[in-house]
Amino acid sequence: MKQADANQDLKKAAGIRAASFVQSGMRVGLGTGSTAAFLIEELGRRKREENLQIVCTATSFSSQVLGEKAGLTVLPIDQFDDLDISIDGADEIDPRLYLIKGGGAAHTREKLVHAMSRRFVVIADSSKRVQKLGVKFAVPVEVIPCSARYAMRRLMALGATHCEIRMSKSGKDGPVVTDNANFILDSTMDVADPISMETAINCIPGVLENGIFASVRPVQAVIAEAGGLDEITLPA
Repeated sequence: MKQADANQDLKKAAGIRAASFVQSGMRVGLGTGSTAAFLIEELGRRKREENLQIVCTATSFSSQVLGEKAGLTVLPIDQFDDLDISIDGADEIDPRLYLIKGGGAAHTREKLVHAMSRRFVVIADSSKRVQKLGVKFAVPVEVIPCSARYAMRRLMALGATHCEIRMSKSGKDGPVVTDNANFILDSTMDVADPISMETAINCIPGVLENGIFASVRPVQAVIAEAGGLDEITLPA
């Protein structure tokens, strides 16, 4: 089996397992990305075949479309005061369940949805595990467009070794534009202290939100490995 196919199978296993945590009557936050797509597909199957009755909100327009296509009821975020559970993927996961997210340029809405949730669950394949954040993946920083150059200088002052505006690779010329009509700066940096770095980046004028999930982190992880599922729950 090719490695790409194996990773897809692992992502699907994690998504299906996490979907089992969702029960009828729940308000559910739908994550964004390839692993979350399997979750959404499974929730749609359960609604069709098991009469699962849930109401959802989405962390991105793409997840909203996937949810609606799967037959789920997906309402705007501002229709909810809180959520029972939210489930999402990650780009990096450290042993304390601090995360880097934002490969899909949706981390601002993701952080909002997960902050509203009583139970935030992260799902991933084992390739997302790291000992320290920033090893494999740059920190995504959403900025209002006019602040991009200033924010890049400030990020370099915070210790970034490289910082650039994320450019589109999907047939569109120019920068990636978020669902909030902003730009993404990908900042390569050593994140030794996730909480302090998350706070420092968000203090830069023009920054809307960054992809370090330390102030908002999952209480539970489902990580699919070749030998099965590793489920981790943080102490209360």
